[in-house]
Amino acid sequence: MLGLLLLQVLASCLWLGHSEVVTSFETSCPQFFFREIPPNEALEPQKPAWICQRYKNQYYFATLYDRKMRIPVYSAYIYQPGPGKRPKTWLVEPQLIGPTYPKTMEKEWTLLNRYNVSSEKLSQSQAILHDYKNLTGLNRGHLNPSGHHDDYSSRVATFTLTNIVPQDEKLNGGAWNNYEQQTMIKRTQGCTITYVIVGAVPGNNYIAKGRVNKPSHLWSAACCMVDNNYIKAWAVIAENDKNQVQLLTLGELEDTLTDLYGRGQVSLFDSDCPRE
Repeated sequence: MLGLLLLQVLASCLWLGHSEVVTSFETSCPQFFFREIPPNEALEPQKPAWICQRYKNQYYFATLYDRKMRIPVYSAYIYQPGPGKRPKTWLVEPQLIGPTYPKTMEKEWTLLNRYNVSSEKLSQSQAILHDYKNLTGLNRGHLNPSGHHDDYSSRVATFTLTNIVPQDEKLNGGAWNNYEQQTMIKRTQGCTITYVIVGAVPGNNYIAKGRVNKPSHLWSAACCMVDNNYIKAWAVIAENDKNQVQLLTLGELEDTLTDLYGRGQVSLFDSDCPRE
């Protein structure tokens, strides 16, 4: 009996090691972080989940998810914009329910009908589409935007609710969109590769009868390799009830987030990214 139990424990450990909800980004999908170093522990929530965002058996970005607030803390990706259609299908993360479910993101319908997951079980683990119905003044705001990716599969992968927060609709369609679509193009001129981390600071308000947190702020930081000898960085932050985006240095954003999160000094990138 003991031997069988040990085998079961070993099997579950092996399973977890290969799943999409992982124990660390450094060992599972470090490629989305500059020098393969993710942000430090100062951003970690009470109930974190590290997700290597997987679609059609390929990793496209990484998300630290807050199981309690049911929003992402941040999503990290490599900036590769390109033209193409905007996907319409929304997906969820099966492995937030448990490690025996698929490793790749799926439609809610697939989990409910093909895997016999109950609506209650699904909604306990994460935000669902119903949470974002009938919003007033808010909409589904991507942290990792689909327009920052150059092929259809990578854009589809951004349409997971683990990459979404309730965002002020004027901000989402206005100043934040201008930053994503215009400022990023200007700032990345000459860059050979740009690493981006976009995050949300939990606020005091909720949608869906208290199920999903409405962030107080949205923020984004980028670190870009121009050549082997030159690296540049920049950052922005926005209050999630105003149509304004403030451009900052990386150091200024880290200090601001240190105050907002209150869990120690925040470090978003490896020390080689300039803070000034």
